[in-house]
Amino acid sequence: MGALNLAEWQKLPVSLSELCINTTLRCGQSFRWRKNDAGVWSMALHNRILSLHQDPEYLYYRSIPPSTLQTPPTPPNSHPPSVSETTDDDTLELLKHYLNLTPNLTELYQQWSASDANFAKKAPKFTGVRILKQDAWEALVGFICSSNNNIIRISQMIHKLCINYGPLLGHMNDEPYHDFPQPKALAQDGVEAKLRALGFGYRAKYIYKTACMVSSKPNGWLDSLRNPESPILGIAAKPSDPWTPSGREGYRTAHTELLALQGVGPKVADCVCLMGLGWGEAVPVDTHVWQIAQRDYKFGKGKHASLTKQTYDAVGDKFRALWGKEAGWAHSVLFTADLRAFSERLVAKVEKEEKEVEVKTEGGDEVELDVVHVEKVVERGIKREAEEGESKVQEVEETVVRKTKRRRKA
Repeated sequence: MGALNLAEWQKLPVSLSELCINTTLRCGQSFRWRKNDAGVWSMALHNRILSLHQDPEYLYYRSIPPSTLQTPPTPPNSHPPSVSETTDDDTLELLKHYLNLTPNLTELYQQWSASDANFAKKAPKFTGVRILKQDAWEALVGFICSSNNNIIRISQMIHKLCINYGPLLGHMNDEPYHDFPQPKALAQDGVEAKLRALGFGYRAKYIYKTACMVSSKPNGWLDSLRNPESPILGIAAKPSDPWTPSGREGYRTAHTELLALQGVGPKVADCVCLMGLGWGEAVPVDTHVWQIAQRDYKFGKGKHASLTKQTYDAVGDKFRALWGKEAGWAHSVLFTADLRAFSERLVAKVEKEEKEVEVKTEGGDEVELDVVHVEKVVERGIKREAEEGESKVQEVEETVVRKTKRRRKA
């Protein structure tokens, strides 16, 4: 554990094959988790600061309520907390719910692998990817920000959103932690202009207008679209609709309702359905997933040559046929595997350079060749922290550079 003192932390036995927080918390589901140099992930969640750390045997967790946080150097945000004050007593329940720890992930991987050779080939290298059970409103805003964007920039936007409009819980290690702003906080006059000034671009209008639309609906409207088998924390699960190849009726209804909001297209609606409303069959198809569908599942030809609405639905139906009710989860594993594959870069270092001179006769002239043998060690670096047991790959190559200088015979 190094210098990290875990004596006051609680711990939960969990293997890396069942949960890997280093992958799950940074693969584009949630955008508020922060990781420090000690390997601790922290986020303001349900009116507390929740911190996580993991080793191969345990998930360590610590919950700090606002009353015990250090006094902030500036007056606290005037917005009230988004959830009534709690104690640490329900932290384990919250953790199991948020991290979606009930399903046996090893069995799910085996099930998906048995029905799909491509999954069986790629998934074993990326175990422990779980679909989080997030707040639906946070998921909605986060994925509106995801339009034509990358994970780092989305995270920066969400951080700005929380600092400017979310309730301040306190400071930890001299950093402020804000809970996520509620719809009414983002439905005020001036929000769109402020967000544009903060660099949100055209998304500023979408966030403001969607906040106004959600605020105008009855309380709990978004959560009414949830999968009853995956309710909010503290509510008992209920049976859902019968399964169909295009998804259950509740999923299709939720998807349609979300499309009426500003800045929400089919992909964003599916992201919210999957990661905010608990509909496991939702398969978000963005350009990245479309590339996977073309490369590995024979899309991109004939009537599915481009990503039209018909093709979008066909890709989702294909994955649902392969993987069933948790197709969106299985798709996220492949998405994560692809993200990591593209994160590699090559860094070349010249280790040794040797020169020699060769003299050849060409057309009656002697030709002097400077032959340079360059031995390079090509280090395949990874733009992320290396996982335990992972090493860098070295490749050795030799380059011959020929320089010619003609000289006539004496």
